[in-house]
Amino acid sequence: MLTLLSQATRTALILCLLAVPLHAQQPADATPDAPQPPADTLTLFPHNDSSRYLLSGQANIIFQAHPGFHSPYDGTNSLLARGEYKTSLVGTLFLGFKVIPNPRYELDAIYDEESAGGRGDSEALGLAGFTNLDVVRNPNLGSTPYLARVQLHQTIGFTDKMVDVERTQFSLATKAPARRLDLRVGKLGLPDIYDANGPGSDSHLQFLNWTVDNNGAWDYAADTRGYTYGFIAEYDDIDWSARYAIALMPTIANGIDLQWNLRQASGQNIELEYRKTPLTRFLNKDRKGTVRLLGFVNHANMGDYRTQIAEALYARAHGNPTATPVITDHPTQITVKYGIGLNFEQELTQDFRVFGRFGWNEGQHESYAYTEVDQTFELGADYAGTSWGRPHDKVGLVGVSNAIKRDHQEYLKLGGLGFLLGDGNLNYAREDILEAYYTTHTWRGLFTSLDAQLIAHPGYNQDRGPVEVFSVRTHVDF
Repeated sequence: MLTLLSQATRTALILCLLAVPLHAQQPADATPDAPQPPADTLTLFPHNDSSRYLLSGQANIIFQAHPGFHSPYDGTNSLLARGEYKTSLVGTLFLGFKVIPNPRYELDAIYDEESAGGRGDSEALGLAGFTNLDVVRNPNLGSTPYLARVQLHQTIGFTDKMVDVERTQFSLATKAPARRLDLRVGKLGLPDIYDANGPGSDSHLQFLNWTVDNNGAWDYAADTRGYTYGFIAEYDDIDWSARYAIALMPTIANGIDLQWNLRQASGQNIELEYRKTPLTRFLNKDRKGTVRLLGFVNHANMGDYRTQIAEALYARAHGNPTATPVITDHPTQITVKYGIGLNFEQELTQDFRVFGRFGWNEGQHESYAYTEVDQTFELGADYAGTSWGRPHDKVGLVGVSNAIKRDHQEYLKLGGLGFLLGDGNLNYAREDILEAYYTTHTWRGLFTSLDAQLIAHPGYNQDRGPVEVFSVRTHVDF
């Protein structure tokens, strides 16, 4: 399989795989009392959580392939029916510094540099629930490193009572006030803060599909790479949190450039989180559960499916029988797209968790920033490998069903193109996805995963498919 990969990807894989024997082959006269990292260390290099500095990184390499599948026709934006394979490689350098280390008023400065290389199958076209979240939706951007995040994170505490919090790449604190206001401003990814889900948000160690790791109906503000500039205010209390964000939208659908005039375009998001579920009263009180309710409103230069369909049908009736609707063929305008999402996760045992999502948006206006989904249902679970002596291994299974509204269906049926979909015709059915993975902890920060996805009705088209997609993933945390 290595012969199929690019030289850069082969080199990265070889370096990762060599890490194990290099560690194991210690000289016979090595000092027996030399300090050793803890057995459950999950990074290649140890990190001091009490340090004012953060210096870490990750690399994620995914080889993905699918065999040929049934397809009587295809179009400009179809998933290729012939078998194909692609490799993606994402590397991120995380830097942070506690400008103010006082936990009650901590101020963190965050800077992340990233490189996203390789390609997705069919250039990431033809599926609403695409099979690799690491894939950049515009391959012409290349793998040149770019600024992913730069932001200030300010905590304002309303009490001296401190609680334990997890140190992450986006927040350096390990203690925080039980009641506090968190403010973030700068370049960021909205899914860093919103729609989080323990079993269903990590494409580096868990599921890979776009509509598993995020709510597919949430058309969140972002450029092609998934980032935007914005402001987030979050209030945290003992059992609940509330968040508000305003962020920049791209100038065109799936565009890399952002509209800086907030009166012309903006994405506003609100989320309520309650860290208990209806199941909590029936389970051990230590079993964690969370419910999140998300709402969003986008203002941008978005097309209206119904209007563009009417124009195409008018042209067909007046001498142009091959006219097709074009969602971007409209004067500059400000239109509104809105939607809601529901997200839950629940521990059933120490190692077994279930999770799910529901998402809906109004569907009349153009899918603009994330993917072409107007409604989604998701239900899944994961299980840690403690019972077979592998506590950091994990197996997961999830099912997702995506849909689009009638106007969106008719647009694609008449030959219209979205920024992801367009078979030239459409015999509509829901796009149903089943995904399973197994991730094994190889050594320290090195993980390897096998993943399989079965997609029925790719691109909502029951004339095409089903298609199976298989993946091998190597992930390294430095």
